Amino acid sequence: MAYIQVVLLLSLLLALTSCFLTFAADPASLQDFCVADSNNQGCLASSFAVKLNGFACKNPAWVQANDFAFSGLHNPGNTGNPFGSAITPVTVAQIPALNTLGISMVRIDYAPWGVVVPHYHPRATEIITVIEGSLEVGFVTSNPDNRLISKTLQKGDVFVFPVGLVHYQRNIGNMNAVTISGLNSQNPGVITIGNAVFDSKPDISTDILAKAFQVNKNIVQQIKGKF
Repeated sequence: MAYIQVVLLLSLLLALTSCFLTFAADPASLQDFCVADSNNQGCLASSFAVKLNGFACKNPAWVQANDFAFSGLHNPGNTGNPFGSAITPVTVAQIPALNTLGISMVRIDYAPWGVVVPHYHPRATEIITVIEGSLEVGFVTSNPDNRLISKTLQKGDVFVFPVGLVHYQRNIGNMNAVTISGLNSQNPGVITIGNAVFDSKPDISTDILAKAFQVNKNIVQQIKGKF
C-alpha cells in the first residue's frame, strides 16, 4: 500500500510540475534570411507554397540588395480623403526580405484633425512614435470592461497598442502630423471596424446589425450606404 501511495504522490507532483514548466515558442531561424518569392520560383512548387505560413523562400543565389530595401518613406502621403489621413506601409509586400522576420513598419500622415479610424491588427502589437504634431491616441480593453485608455502625444512621444485591441489616432492640432509605427509581424493585417461590420461581402444581415447596435433598420441601411 505504501508503494502505491508513493507512486500516486510522484505522479501528482509530476503532473503539477508539468503545468508550471510548459514552454512554447517559435523555432529559431535556421538560415540567414528567407526572402519572399512571390512568384513561387524557389525550391517549392506553387502547389505546396499555399500551405506555408508566409511566402516560399527565393533561391539565395537570386537574392539582391533591393529585396532588403524600400524607398519613399520620407514622402508625405495624400491626406485628401474623408478621414484626413494616409498610410504608407512597409511590410513583406514592400520588402520581400521581411518574410519570416516578424517585423514591419508604417508611416502615417495626418491632415489637421485627421483620424485613423478605430481598427485593430490581428497579428501584431504596434508601437507608435510621433515625428511631427500632436496626437490623441487610445485603445479599448476587451469585454467586459471595454475601458478606453487614451493619451495626448507630442513630438517624440511613444505609445503602444497591444495586439488585437481596437485603437485609433487623431491629429488634434492645426498643422499636419506624422507618425512612424513598428509592428511585430511581417504582415500585421488590419481590420477596420466600420468596414468589417458594414461592408462585409456578402453583407451581414441588416436585422443582425440593427439588434447589435440597438437602432432602426433604416439607420443601418444608411450607414451601409456610406461604405
